[in-house]
Amino acid sequence: MFRFHSIKDYHTALIAEQVTCIQAVNYYLDQIKQHQNLNAYLEVFTEEAIELAKALDAARAQGLPLGKLHGVVVGIKDVLCYKDHKVSAASKILENYTAVYSATAVQHLVDEGAIIIGRQNCDEFAMGSSNENSAYGPVKNALDIERVPGGSSGGSAVSVQANLCMISIGSDTGGSVRQPADFCGVIGLKPSYGRISRYGLIAYASSFDQIGIFSTTVADAALVLEVIAGADAFDSTVSNQKVPAYSQEIKSIEVPKKIAYFKETLEHPGLDPEMKAQTMAYLEQLKKEGFIVEAIDFSLLSYLVPTYYVLTTAEASSNLSRFDGVKFGHRTKDALDDLTELYKKSRTEGFGEEVQRRILLGTFVLSAGYFDAYFTKAQQVRKKLVDLTTALFSNYSILVSPTVPTPAFKLGENNHTPTEMFLADIYTVYANLVGIPAISIPLFKHSNGMPFGLQIMSAGFNESELLSFATKLMEPKELNA
Repeated sequence: MFRFHSIKDYHTALIAEQVTCIQAVNYYLDQIKQHQNLNAYLEVFTEEAIELAKALDAARAQGLPLGKLHGVVVGIKDVLCYKDHKVSAASKILENYTAVYSATAVQHLVDEGAIIIGRQNCDEFAMGSSNENSAYGPVKNALDIERVPGGSSGGSAVSVQANLCMISIGSDTGGSVRQPADFCGVIGLKPSYGRISRYGLIAYASSFDQIGIFSTTVADAALVLEVIAGADAFDSTVSNQKVPAYSQEIKSIEVPKKIAYFKETLEHPGLDPEMKAQTMAYLEQLKKEGFIVEAIDFSLLSYLVPTYYVLTTAEASSNLSRFDGVKFGHRTKDALDDLTELYKKSRTEGFGEEVQRRILLGTFVLSAGYFDAYFTKAQQVRKKLVDLTTALFSNYSILVSPTVPTPAFKLGENNHTPTEMFLADIYTVYANLVGIPAISIPLFKHSNGMPFGLQIMSAGFNESELLSFATKLMEPKELNA
């Protein structure tokens, strides 16, 4: 029986001829087939994955050099372009659209020998916190199929959780990697804004969107980040800073010792009492282990979600204007002579309810008479947050918080009003607003049987310390009872 613990162990087994890439691919194809009820994949690239696995096995037999991700089976969220493969953003408006180029991050994976096994279900255009907004049905949490996996990268999180691939690549606009990672009990890494090129990522909110990584070990996330990060001539917002050898640095650099947490995050009335108690107890344990852990005031907590939704919906309104039923994507079958009506009907038929809601909200906050009251004010709050963050990381190396306020909730439980769902993002949107790296690691277990974790953040482009600290905290491996 094929088993996967880490990329390093997998490569060791490949070199020792204890396993082959084709065995790995066949194992995951079988796993996907057995767990179709989770609805994690929209499409599986069966024949292609098998042929690539055979080619990689042949290359290894010939003694050719191995890529960093040689034979690693990867799933990609359905917002990442992969040339000559469908990409729909889980939306009817892009149903059957085929990508004409590959996202830079995806191309880096392929260049290092990864096997892309399929595209994974998500909230439509990455808009959601539960993966209930997909045009192709909700994804289900493998630990309890009556619960959500989190969103928007729910299919990617569940694929790692249920052992349907080794690594998943998702996107994180306000927590869409970290929150589902928390709900599913896996690792979810969102790097600094600009660390990974966004070229080929279908845009939701361009100044927030980031490609992220799901894995079962911090070391695997570090290696994948090392592969897909870096400068790109196709993305003017990507950083030109040298990409560190993260997979080596997490073993060699000193683990940060000075930790802060926002007092208000653990005192928030929306935080599950049991989660609060376990998190506080864990912070006390860190103090006993020699870490400096200090609470600091954060008066802007209640402004995070409103600021995030004003700015992201405004950007979404602009980004999604291209989907009009003329250039590409869904076009209404009704023969309309009026161009404006063609636009309206095509977009109404093609976009789901949540996407329509966010486009309308974004258009409103950008409209004459309201721009200064909402959009400008939100940008001012964002600037204050950036200044606060700069000051914070001049005194501390690490910032910690809960990843989410509650464990994974039941399907349909938070669909009564949009604000109920929006508040699920209260702890994750901060890192996107200020562009810093963040990772969610699974450390705890709720009395209801569901996992939950701790969110760790560091200064921008300081992923090495972030990953080093996360590695230290993950050393026991088991979830704490």
